[in-house]
Amino acid sequence: MKKVLFVCVENACRSQITKGFFNRIVENYAADSAGTQPSEKIDSFAVQVMKEKDIDISGYVPKILTFSMNKMFDFIVTMGCINGCPVTPKNKTIGWGIMDSKGKTIQEYREIREQIEHYVNKLIIEVI
Repeated sequence: MKKVLFVCVENACRSQITKGFFNRIVENYAADSAGTQPSEKIDSFAVQVMKEKDIDISGYVPKILTFSMNKMFDFIVTMGCINGCPVTPKNKTIGWGIMDSKGKTIQEYREIREQIEHYVNKLIIEVI
């Protein structure tokens, strides 16, 4: 089974939302997420906006991105933290410019969620 890793800074929102969408849609891949500076817990607004899409990410736990993950995953998708991310193999890394949700309103979380859903669908069509 192929594996994809979604990366953002705190691994509390964007990468967790992406993992939730991806795992709901794709069956022949395993998705996970990590962060360069992981939060202690998942963002409550992220959980709320995903519940609106009938996807429960409340049990997801932030974790740190490690160099060993470069070998463990077939693709690595960054949410826009590339300047703060450890070096990932260029041939495996896809960069998305998703705005950081920290400090944003619930409506802005919804907009970020919709952007992420669009990118996930595009990834599935173009890469998977």
